[in-house]
This record gives sequence, structure tokens and C-alpha cells, in this order.
Amino acid sequence: MRSQHKGFTLIELLVVIAIIGILAGIVLVSLGGARASARDGRRQADIRQILSAMELCYDAANCGAGAQQYISTTGGANAITAIGTSMPTVPADPTNASPYQYTWVANSTLNPVNDYCVYARLEKASATSGNLIYQAAGPGGVRERDVASTFAFSITDCE
Repeated sequence: MRSQHKGFTLIELLVVIAIIGILAGIVLVSLGGARASARDGRRQADIRQILSAMELCYDAANCGAGAQQYISTTGGANAITAIGTSMPTVPADPTNASPYQYTWVANSTLNPVNDYCVYARLEKASATSGNLIYQAAGPGGVRERDVASTFAFSITDCE
């Protein structure tokens, strides 16, 4: 007479564990794009706040004469760290690492400097150049734009 054992065999358990592992891997890979998209959305909101603070500061004339006097920067890429009294602490980029930072460029031929562009590099890559920025202000308005180089911008890039 045959004894009846209840339970799963080792093979059955290994197959179930393998299937769960594969499904977990697929879910983790698909969430990476959603996280990057969320960080890009935060960058766009932060850029709009920075732009508003720059305009308030410039309109109130409490920031000095021209953009270069009221935007505090550090680093070689004009990273914005403070905007007069309107925004003494600028929000940091979600990744807080280069090349993702909030930067600006001004038309230095004007006095006072009132033609400027604030921008951030997005994680969402463009199909053409691979570099996509979100810019606000300047003649180009608010938009996403392909650029040839990540941080070699001039005021003409904002048109």
C-alpha cells in the first residue's frame, strides 16, 4: 500500500520561486522610467518657482542692478544657489548630482541684464541629440528643447 504524502516537491517550489523572481525583475525595471519621469516633473516645477523668484526679485529692485548681481552661483556651470531675498535657498535637483542641476545663462551684452534663461537637464533623453533640457524665460518661453551639448549653453540656445 502506498503512503500519501501531502505537500510540494522541491522542483515545484523552485519553479514557483523562479517565476516570482522573473516577475519581480520585470516590475523593478519598469519602475525606473516612472521614477525618472517623476524627477523630471519636479525639475519643471522647480524651474518655474525659480523663474517666479527671479522676476519678483528683479521687479522689486531689491536684488541689485541686473541678473548677475542677484543670482548667487557656485561651480563652473552657473548653478543657482540663491536669488536675493525672494528665494534665499533654491530647491536642489532631485538627484542633486552633476549634470543634473538648475542653471542659468544671461545676455551679458545688455545693461542691466534682463534677458536670461533658466534651465535644467532632463533625464528623459531626446531621440536626436540625447540631451533634453527644460527651459524657462528668455525669448524661447517655457518648453523642452534638444541641445547639442549638455552644459555649453549660451543665450542664443534659449531662443
